[in-house]
Amino acid sequence: MLINDFKFDFSYKGNLDLLESKKVSIVGSRKPSKYSREIIQNLAALFAKYGVVIVSGGAMGIDAVAHTGATASNTIAVLPCGINVRYPSVNKNLLNAIEKDGLLLSQFKDDEKPRNYYFVQRNEVVVSLGEILIVGEADLNSGSMRSIEFAIKMKKKIYVLPQRIGESEATNKLVMENKAEFIYNLEKFVLDFVGKSATKIETIKDDFLLFCAQNPSYDEALQKFPDRVFEAELSGEIEVKNGKIFT
Repeated sequence: MLINDFKFDFSYKGNLDLLESKKVSIVGSRKPSKYSREIIQNLAALFAKYGVVIVSGGAMGIDAVAHTGATASNTIAVLPCGINVRYPSVNKNLLNAIEKDGLLLSQFKDDEKPRNYYFVQRNEVVVSLGEILIVGEADLNSGSMRSIEFAIKMKKKIYVLPQRIGESEATNKLVMENKAEFIYNLEKFVLDFVGKSATKIETIKDDFLLFCAQNPSYDEALQKFPDRVFEAELSGEIEVKNGKIFT
């Protein structure tokens, strides 16, 4: 299949029709701040309401938050490993959900384990698939910098979140160098992208996140969703404070 300007031989599982939709690539830190997680989750959810598909790399942190915010049925995960491998293992349930309702893509042999240089190849595909690149949070010399380099090379517009001085230094530096623009208003940003005449669509609800939004106890959540709680805590979807869960 031809994706933009390069040939990509891939394996897939899921809904190939998502490749025909408008797409936005989102990447960022594996250990983002609470602020970055919340903004990216809200932004991905808003894009999904207008039928825009979110593309990311299936990793912990910003990737997982972006996939979850969009819901599995409205997201594409590009893997740094074979299509049969679940990496990182903590995101196993998320990737299984994307396989079922969204789309998994891989350039590698079906059972191939991830290698260091596979992540760079994965990042190139993630950037290529989206019309624009959004970087949720990134430090200098982080893996996200390679995605940024690809976006610049492909002449893709890059957008970042306003961050405090000393945090997410890579994205702040991009704006200082006029290589990226800040996102100041989520609704306006999405509407400018999709067109103000676009119509919102219904997206599949995530019962787990809806349950967690009610701030249940950790034990209640563990009893009701035993396969999601640990994964969601590690990926930053939820926080546990004083025995209660917060999104």
